[in-house]
Amino acid sequence: MKKIKKSYIFGMIALVLLTAAYMNRQTLAMAGFDWFLQGEVEDRLADTYKPVDRDVKTVPVPVSAALEEDPFSVLLIGVDQRDNEIGRSDTLIYTVVRPSDGSMLLVSLPRDLYVELAGKGRADKINHAFAFGGAGLTMDTVEQLLDAPVDHYASINFEGFREAINAIGGIALPIEEDIVNDDPGHEYFVIEGGQDLYNGTDALNFVRYREDAGGDVSRTERHQQFLHAMIEKAKGMKQWSQIPELIDIMGDNFSTDMTPGKLIDLAQRLIQADNRMMYSHTLLGYGHRLVQGGAWYYFADEEDLASVQTMIRSWLDADTTQASLRLPPKYEELELQQKEVQSLAMDETANETE
Repeated sequence: MKKIKKSYIFGMIALVLLTAAYMNRQTLAMAGFDWFLQGEVEDRLADTYKPVDRDVKTVPVPVSAALEEDPFSVLLIGVDQRDNEIGRSDTLIYTVVRPSDGSMLLVSLPRDLYVELAGKGRADKINHAFAFGGAGLTMDTVEQLLDAPVDHYASINFEGFREAINAIGGIALPIEEDIVNDDPGHEYFVIEGGQDLYNGTDALNFVRYREDAGGDVSRTERHQQFLHAMIEKAKGMKQWSQIPELIDIMGDNFSTDMTPGKLIDLAQRLIQADNRMMYSHTLLGYGHRLVQGGAWYYFADEEDLASVQTMIRSWLDADTTQASLRLPPKYEELELQQKEVQSLAMDETANETE
C-alpha cells in the first residue's frame, strides 16, 4: 500500500521545485539552497532520468544549445493513464526556458490536434503519438509541427494529482461557480465553486473537464491556470525540508531526459534571475469531423501556427533581449493598451501644466 501511495505524488519538479526555487531565492539562499540541492535532491532525482530514443530529428539543435545559459525547450507531457491501459498525452505544453533572464513561454497544443505523426506516414490526433511511440515520437511530432527543436521532455502521469495536491495542502483555483460534468459518456463529478483551496480530486477534475462550450481550447486554458496555481503555491511554500520527501515518493509518475545535474543547474541559474516572465498561449484552430460519425479533430489555424513558430524562434534565440521577446497576442494587446493609457495620462498632465 505504501508503494502504491508513493507512485501517486505529482512529479512536476520543473514547476514546483525549479520555479519555486527562483521565486524564493532570498529564502533559499538563507537556508543554504546550494548545499540542500547538491547534497540531497540530486540523489533522489536519479530514478526520474529516463532518456528516450528518437528515430526522427526534423529540426537541428543550434550549436549554442550546449551552453548552459542559453534558451532551451522542454515538452511537458501530461499522461492520462489508468490501471494497465496504454496512456495518451492528455496535455502537451511546449515550453521555452530562458535561464539567463528567468523567462518562460508555454504553448499549449490541444489533445485532438490533427497532425502528421513523425515518421509514420499518416495523420492522427497528436495525443495518439504517445500511445504509439511514447515520449520520443511525441517529441518528434511536436518538433515537426512547430518547426522548432524539442530539446527535452518531462512526462507526468495525471493520476498522481490527487495525492500530490493533497500533500501540499491543496491549491487555489479560479472556480467561481459549480462545475458539473454530467455527459452520459463521461465520468460524473461536481466541483463546488468558491472554495479557498481545492483538494487533489477537484484539481484533477478541473483539468479533465471538457463539457463547456470552449472544448479543447478552454481545457488547455484550464491546464495553464492549473500550472499558474501550482507556481503561486510554490511561491508560498515554506517547508523546503519537505522537498526530498516529495521527490522520494514520485515513483513512476515523473520522468525526464534531463539529468539530475541539469535540473539542479537550471534551478541555480533561475535563482539568480532578476525578473520573472511567464507567458502562455493556446494554439488556435477549429474542430470538425473528417467523415460523418467519425472522430472529432482539431485543426490548427495556419496563420496562428506560423505566428507561434516565429514567436518560438524569438524565444530560443539567445541574442534576443528580454525586452525584445515576441509575446503571445493577448499580452501584446495588453501592453498596447497600457501604453495608450500612459500616453493619455501624459497628455492630460501636459494640458494641466499649460
